[in-house]
Amino acid sequence: MRQSLEELIACHQKSLYTAAFSVCRNVDDANDVVQDTFIQYYTSKKQFRDKEHLKAWLLRVAINRARDISRSFWKRNRISIEECMEEIPFENQEEHDLLETVMKLPEKYREVIHLYYYEELSVKEISEILRITEGSVKMRLSRGRKFLRDVVKEEES
Repeated sequence: MRQSLEELIACHQKSLYTAAFSVCRNVDDANDVVQDTFIQYYTSKKQFRDKEHLKAWLLRVAINRARDISRSFWKRNRISIEECMEEIPFENQEEHDLLETVMKLPEKYREVIHLYYYEELSVKEISEILRITEGSVKMRLSRGRKFLRDVVKEEES
């Protein structure tokens, strides 16, 4: 017995999320678990005896995946940005505030700003590391700088 993915999601998404959340205790991780569970079902060729067998299999997959995430190295060793900022020695408050603002940038801008200013890499080196064109690096630097200027202007106002 196989159900369509749409039917399966409509029927089991909430219970899988609840089971995953009870193990992970994190909204994003629980959502990832649910998505991974449906992907595993979709890619699996497994046949199920009945709806109860299918539900049990889905819950088992979700709980096992949630446990894997909870036990992962990254999950155990993750610290918040606030904790990280407390650990970094700054010469003055301006440096602290600037890094805090940079950390608020979207990832694609934060990466190039960090590599360009903190690691002092050239546009060419950054394009090779990130595997994007030099034009994309320049565009991201420009947009990242604009975002930083706008944030600083707002704070000064």
